[in-house]
Amino acid sequence: MSSDVAFAGSRGPNIRDDCWVELKPGAGAIRIKSRVLALYGASIRRLAEEVMARLGVTGVDVVIDDSGALPFTLMARIETAVRRFCGAALPEVLPEIHPAACYAVSRHRRRRSRLYLPGNVPKFFINAGLYRPGAVILDLEDSVPEGEKDAARVLVRNALRAVDFYGAEKMVRINSLPLGLEDARALAPHGAHTFVIPKVESPDDVAAVDRVTRETGRQIHLVPLIESARGALHAASIAQATPSVVALGLGLEDYLKDIGAQRTAERNESLWVAGLIVNAARAAGIQPLASVYSAVDDLDGLARYAREARASGFEGIGCIHPRQVRAANAAFTPTVDEIEQARRIITEFEKAEAAGAGTVAVDGRMVDRPIVERAYRTLEQAQNT
Repeated sequence: MSSDVAFAGSRGPNIRDDCWVELKPGAGAIRIKSRVLALYGASIRRLAEEVMARLGVTGVDVVIDDSGALPFTLMARIETAVRRFCGAALPEVLPEIHPAACYAVSRHRRRRSRLYLPGNVPKFFINAGLYRPGAVILDLEDSVPEGEKDAARVLVRNALRAVDFYGAEKMVRINSLPLGLEDARALAPHGAHTFVIPKVESPDDVAAVDRVTRETGRQIHLVPLIESARGALHAASIAQATPSVVALGLGLEDYLKDIGAQRTAERNESLWVAGLIVNAARAAGIQPLASVYSAVDDLDGLARYAREARASGFEGIGCIHPRQVRAANAAFTPTVDEIEQARRIITEFEKAEAAGAGTVAVDGRMVDRPIVERAYRTLEQAQNT
């Protein structure tokens, strides 16, 4: 044993969908405190006994303070506490794979909204898919305290297997390297579709994550984030680092901190790097993804930011609260007027082309082949919302 007492999880009057697990040397007793003890006490005990047996741990007393934890969370908290208690290599204790958690996603799927979820807070996982984000990002990096990185990895692993995200792309933002390589190796076999790689400054970082995931027998989509001046200067090579890269993202807050700039409403300080990300991504044939909008309560500002991002060539933004998802999706969805105009452009151009002309006027505007291609893209986006 490496510790006399070990803990995992959360407890307190405001905690829900989680639990606190405490281990200490003893005779193997399991004591449970729960708001729903009469209904679920026996099932919690059976699950705890099963997890302890599968981990092969004896001579330990277990205290569980439950605040409505689902089985995947309870299993993760017990496993983490045991790992902290023993300090030795132990087998994984995996929840059964939920049928609704088994689905593939295309590298070309639309990523209009990406909803960040702190990887150490299970209550945010359970209903996230109901808001219909294009992707959920189970975050192991900035939102997780250093002392909880181990617990978050186990919890996210279980969530990937057990939670129904209603068809959202299951992204995991791993830690920056080298810790991120351990995250990728541990999580690749368990249903993640995409790894978001933070603070990328070299194509070698991306290649390393790709290599680790392939060693597990799975091919995982990758989204590198540009969050520094050095990363920006290598954006083009990062975007083309490996065929597994499906998008290039911008982490604006860290980038502006790195260059010593302040974020403003006019966004003049970020125009250069935004254009760089769009061009690097388009040159590589992948999607450019804009940063988050941090003013959670300013939905009008969010909608304006998202529309401007779309006009600049981005295909989606990050969201830090579920209430932002609908506005983000709407901003990156063609309007009825845009769809009708696209249809008119295509129809009139096809007529002109059949008559031997290479251009045509539509709504007082000269239309040629590049504008027609954009019209086709508008209709494609409207069909894939």
